Amino acid sequence: MMIYGLIFTISLFLTYAIRVFALKKSLLATVNERSSHTMPTPHGGGIAIALTWFFGLIYLFTCKALEPSLFYALMCGSVLSLVSYMDDLYELSPRVRLLVQAIVSVLGLYALGGLSRIDFGFWVLENSLITNTLAFLGIMWFINLYNFLDGIDGYAGSEAIFLAIAGWLLFGGEHFVLLIASVVGFLVWNWHKAKIFMGDVGSTLLGYTVAIFSIYYQNNGVSLFIWVILFGLFWFDATLTLIRRSKNREKLSQAHRKHAYQRLVQSGIPHDHVVFYAMGINLILVILGYSAFSHPAGVVGYFTVAVLVLYGAMKIVDQRKKFK
Repeated sequence: MMIYGLIFTISLFLTYAIRVFALKKSLLATVNERSSHTMPTPHGGGIAIALTWFFGLIYLFTCKALEPSLFYALMCGSVLSLVSYMDDLYELSPRVRLLVQAIVSVLGLYALGGLSRIDFGFWVLENSLITNTLAFLGIMWFINLYNFLDGIDGYAGSEAIFLAIAGWLLFGGEHFVLLIASVVGFLVWNWHKAKIFMGDVGSTLLGYTVAIFSIYYQNNGVSLFIWVILFGLFWFDATLTLIRRSKNREKLSQAHRKHAYQRLVQSGIPHDHVVFYAMGINLILVILGYSAFSHPAGVVGYFTVAVLVLYGAMKIVDQRKKFK
C-alpha cells in the first residue's frame, strides 16, 4: 500500500506546484459562457493526475499486477493527455482534437484486441464490425462527455473516485486503487472553492479510461452495461442535454451552461452540495450495478431502472431551473 500513499503525495504536491506555475505564467481559465465560476482560476491541474496515473501503471505492469492488454490500452491515453494539455495552453482546432481522439481510440481498442461481443443479458451481439464501430464511437463520446461535465468544483474528480471505488468493489484490481490515489491528490486542491481546475488534460483522460475499462471487462465476460449504469450520471446528463439543444436548433459547438449540474448551481446551490447530491444518485447506481453484476441475465432491466432514476432526477432539476 506504500506505493499508493506515494502516488497520493506526489499528486498532491504536484498539483500545488502546477498551480504556482500557472499563477506565475497567468495560465488562468477565464470566465466565459460555459463557466460556473466567477474568478479567473489556474487550470491544467489534471497533469498531476496524468503523470501519477501513468507512473503508477508502469509500476503495476512491472510488478505483473496489470494485464498487458489493459496496460497498453490505458497507456495510449498518454498521447491524449499530452495533446489535451496543448489544447489547454493554445486552444487547438476542433479538427485536431477530434483527429487525435480518434487515433487514440483506435489504438486503445486495438490494444484490447477489439470488442468481440456486447452482452445484453438475454442476447449477445457478436458481429465484430458492429461491435467495434460501437466501441469506437463509445470511446469518442466518453472522452468528450467527461470534458463537458467538468464544469464545477470537485465534480469530475469525485465522479472518477466513485467509479474507481465501484470498480474495485465489483471487480478488484490495483489499478482502481491507483486511480483513486492519483485523483484524490488533485481533488484536495479542486474542492470548493477550487484553487485549480482539472483542464482537458485530466477530463479527457478520465473519460477515455472509463471507456477502456468498459471494453476490457466486457472482453472478460462482464457486460459493459454495468459500466454504463455506473457512469450513468455523466452520460445521461451529457446525452440528454445534447438532444435538447439539438431540438432547440442551437449551435452544438457553442459554449453553454445547460447541463443539469450547471443549472443547479445557477439555481443557488453551492458547488459542493451539487457534488454531494450527485454522489447520492451514484449510490443508487452502484446498487443497480452490483445487482446487474450478480444477475447478468437481467442487466438490461437494471439498466432500464437506472435510466428511469436518472430521468426522474433530471425532472427534479428541471423544476428547480428550467431548461431553456
